[in-house]
Amino acid sequence: MLGIIGGTSLLFAELPPLNKTEIATPYGGAEVYQGDIALLLRHQHGMPPHQINFPACLSALAIAGVDRVVAFGSVGSLQESIRPGSIIIPDDYASIAAVPTIHNHSQAHAMPGIDATLSAEVASCIPEAQQGGTYVQTSGPRIETKAEVRAFSRMGDVVGMTIASEATLANELGIPFSACCMVDNFAHGIGNDALSYEQILNCARANTKKTEQILERIITRIG
Repeated sequence: MLGIIGGTSLLFAELPPLNKTEIATPYGGAEVYQGDIALLLRHQHGMPPHQINFPACLSALAIAGVDRVVAFGSVGSLQESIRPGSIIIPDDYASIAAVPTIHNHSQAHAMPGIDATLSAEVASCIPEAQQGGTYVQTSGPRIETKAEVRAFSRMGDVVGMTIASEATLANELGIPFSACCMVDNFAHGIGNDALSYEQILNCARANTKKTEQILERIITRIG
């Protein structure tokens, strides 16, 4: 079963009809919308990124029978060549923030990464997307400083607050993972526009139709 994780980029989108269920996990409960696919909205109950219970969210998808995950994420561009309105399918990630794990009481290692086969399938649904690039994760909830953005721009292409945590946990659970990153703004200090959370929401709202079409294509072709 295909699992979809959504955040700000799906905030204003019309979602497929699914049944909401609360799934208990060893890490707490999580709401999952189930049907032919499983959909999890990461900002459950208005949770900001630094307070999301990622182990519960990913474990709930695993319990629901998900065997591959595509995560949608709103990101800021770290490069002037990557304009707002672009779509990135990253092939790697780096995290400045502490990344959660389900191996809290045992010594174990999972090879990190984004699944190349699943990402190729996602890319076939979004021919306009840039394939490849590095996602840099910060802890949030604040926007990054200009000095941080200058440093991050040497590490990667886009910045967000969730995808690295989800990818890492998916790997620990043995679930292939890919991401579709919607570029809603330039990161702080790149470009001339003032940056605010309201601006990010306005961009997500403006891209609603595009996001709905991409979600429909992924569900139809991969789900």
